[in-house]
Amino acid sequence: MSEFEPVLLTLPSLTPSLALEILPYGLTLHRFFVQADGRTHDVVIGPESPKDHTIQKYINTVVGRYSNRIPVGTHKVERNGISSEVTAILNEGSRVSLHGGPTGFDAVPWKLLTPEDPPKLFNAKELSHIPQLASSPPSSHAIFRLVSPDGDQGFPGKLIVEVLIAVVEPGDQERIYRKPGEVADNQEYDLGSVVFVYRAKLDEGSKKLVTPINLTQHWGFNLEGSQRESQSAAEPLSVKGHKLTIKSDKIVKRDSDSLATGFIASAGTPHEHSSKVIGEKYPEKGYDDYYLFSPFEKVPTRIPLSSFNEIDLVQDVLRPTNGPNASRGNRSAPVVELASEKSGLQLLFDTNQGGVMFYSFAWTQPDKGARKKIHGGSGEQGKGDSYGPGTAAFLEFHDPLAAFLDPANKDKEDTLLTSDEIYHNYVRCDVRFKEPKKE
Repeated sequence: MSEFEPVLLTLPSLTPSLALEILPYGLTLHRFFVQADGRTHDVVIGPESPKDHTIQKYINTVVGRYSNRIPVGTHKVERNGISSEVTAILNEGSRVSLHGGPTGFDAVPWKLLTPEDPPKLFNAKELSHIPQLASSPPSSHAIFRLVSPDGDQGFPGKLIVEVLIAVVEPGDQERIYRKPGEVADNQEYDLGSVVFVYRAKLDEGSKKLVTPINLTQHWGFNLEGSQRESQSAAEPLSVKGHKLTIKSDKIVKRDSDSLATGFIASAGTPHEHSSKVIGEKYPEKGYDDYYLFSPFEKVPTRIPLSSFNEIDLVQDVLRPTNGPNASRGNRSAPVVELASEKSGLQLLFDTNQGGVMFYSFAWTQPDKGARKKIHGGSGEQGKGDSYGPGTAAFLEFHDPLAAFLDPANKDKEDTLLTSDEIYHNYVRCDVRFKEPKKE
């Protein structure tokens, strides 16, 4: 299939509340449709044409092998007695390797797996929770694979990466349906969930290696973008009216090139997001900061190869939020919440990653790129109506920046993967809707 042909994932319903369009190119979440209150929302920003993702980089794509910024140069890495070298390649400024290097996982095609070419990094127990992979869409689940060769962008070892993407039904819940004109309390209910599960394994036979890995989805949200016809033409598209909660009390301290130098407390600063409206205390340059989550019990980020066939880390992330099968299992409580009172939409995220990068799209230029038609744009490049600063909330869940360079992380959460382990990273987004108050 073409790398720009969307793979449709949808709930099994004639009127699904959730649907995704995934591009094999860069494993890009091209569209994230939400049906609520008789309206169709696309809650992620981006270009209209799938091919324009080659121009507008890092818009809802995967990022790898390594998220965010690491200093360029050759670094010796060691975990559990296994050593390698990584040579980070310059692609930002004069000192920075950004998002995996010049040609990262965001800029290459991924392969959609089928029954004829099944996944290798999910065991039989885990696959039993996933409907049989369809040879042709639509389905509610898909698994993609990328093989990154030894030396790719300076990273050691041949790496196999597989990503499960799924939409999950909300389960049975009580709904009150009103007759036209009937007055009642605003109803709140779940619409379903979106799940990403990232797996990776070094594939060098008996050779022992270690490589840095820190994957994320670079998705940017606007929960009001599809309501343009109900808004004043003078009212700019923005997320500054959204409410954001991040369960964190520290952010990364960075130098002039945005390389990590430690952590600083966020209490009493604009970075204290506790159901705070994003526009409140909004920094002059917007947000582009990494928030370290407060300590919580989380699912492991690595699986020993010796116990791979015994574990099941998929069942819990695919459970509905309601009904007899609802259970968080080993999943944490939500660590990030994004909500809009105007649209009534709310996103609740849980993960096993150590923090989240919150980027308010500060460095974008509206005279470049394209904006989706459903968000009030022309859909065409260079028309001057693309997305401006503050039009999206990018929430990138990953472990701390360049964690493998911090001696305090040695043999712990160091973002290193050895030949004896499988990398496991998940993020789940539960979608809720509360009827907006009528004016």
